[in-house]
Amino acid sequence: MSEYLPPSSESEFENNFKQIKPLMNETEAYYESSRCLFCYDAPCVNACPSDIDIPLFIRQINSKDPLASAKTIYDSNYFGYACGKVCPTEVLCEGACVYNHQDVKPIEIGRLQSFATGKAISTNKQLYRLPASNGKKVAIIGAGPAGISCACELKMLGFDVDVFESKEKPSGLTVHGVAPYKITNKEALDEMDYLEKQFQYKVHYKKAISSKADIDELEKKYDAIVIGFGLGKTSMINIPGEDKENCFGAVEFVEKLRMSHHKTAVAKNVIVLGGGNTAMDAASESARMGAEKVILAYRRSKEEMGAYDFEYDLAKGVGVKGMFSVSPLEITGNGKVTGVKFIRTKTVNGKLENVAGSEFTETCDWVIKATGQSKQVELLKLMNGVSIDSKGRIEVNAETFQTKNPKYFAAGDAVSGGQEVVNAAAEGRKAARGIKKYLTK
Repeated sequence: MSEYLPPSSESEFENNFKQIKPLMNETEAYYESSRCLFCYDAPCVNACPSDIDIPLFIRQINSKDPLASAKTIYDSNYFGYACGKVCPTEVLCEGACVYNHQDVKPIEIGRLQSFATGKAISTNKQLYRLPASNGKKVAIIGAGPAGISCACELKMLGFDVDVFESKEKPSGLTVHGVAPYKITNKEALDEMDYLEKQFQYKVHYKKAISSKADIDELEKKYDAIVIGFGLGKTSMINIPGEDKENCFGAVEFVEKLRMSHHKTAVAKNVIVLGGGNTAMDAASESARMGAEKVILAYRRSKEEMGAYDFEYDLAKGVGVKGMFSVSPLEITGNGKVTGVKFIRTKTVNGKLENVAGSEFTETCDWVIKATGQSKQVELLKLMNGVSIDSKGRIEVNAETFQTKNPKYFAAGDAVSGGQEVVNAAAEGRKAARGIKKYLTK
């Protein structure tokens, strides 16, 4: 039984989704920064995909200069505030902290990072001076972490930048796809407003690039094009009953929750299919929205789950039950979902096998599929010379992020197949430098 009641107001929603990394105050930040050993050859920096100089920014906080600290962070990662909150710091920078070897709590690097960048955002501190335009124009498709990071870096390199975003809000997954207990809509959008004012790129909202005519127009007007639109809808799992009412994708559920908050109705009994971090989020969110029973069903063992341990612990902490080594055969019901028929599985010589005669049905009102996202292959096929691999990922040069068509660059989930916000932000920055190399050679 969930400990949460369905929220009926914004304040009740916020209470159910209390931030797991709440913002520090000045005193907390000072004392936490005092614990840092400022290691030489700091392992936390090596563990950060965006190479932030972590000892330096922590020392600047400790010297009571959070704005200098914010500059150090933004010099490496334009999503500095968001990444402080949504990054899996437990397995990245904080997971590499030397204190882990001494059974001492690692430095709360993520919270310190959000503290410093939050100061810059709240005071609207101008940290950068833009160079004069070099006359070259770049179009970016998608205002997510890869696209916006690329836009910021391109502006610092003197390019004129237009970002085309199909939705009415920027920030991609940070606003539409991350669990609300990791970052609030306001926090994510405040950083986006700050960056847009700071770097003066132009975002065209509700402007989907979806046809050959749209792409041809971009090719005519711009010197380079960046593909930063990430992944598509939740993938089909191709079992009977998948089209029933109340069976839907985790990505779609999370987005609806992020946009509608307490106005999102959640069923009493929910089954989440999947074993990745998105599955953990969808299960945790269902419980926090007042679902009485939430089962997380995964076809392999608990040890083989793709999710981080801390994400599973978060889900268990709000009453989610794990059900492992079970594979869905059918979603049952007459028009509407009434349950899922499973079969037990076992791993034999590394291969998953069904256990004959072990079928059973678990009742539920909702099925949420957290079974991966589809690639936007149809749109990519409209872009001449942009090649994709067998898994639908865009093929790029690993250094410059240039595609096989030299005019196109790509970064983020459309290239990686799905990683963290910090990875997309780091790739967007590298793509910008690749564009500079290409257009100013």
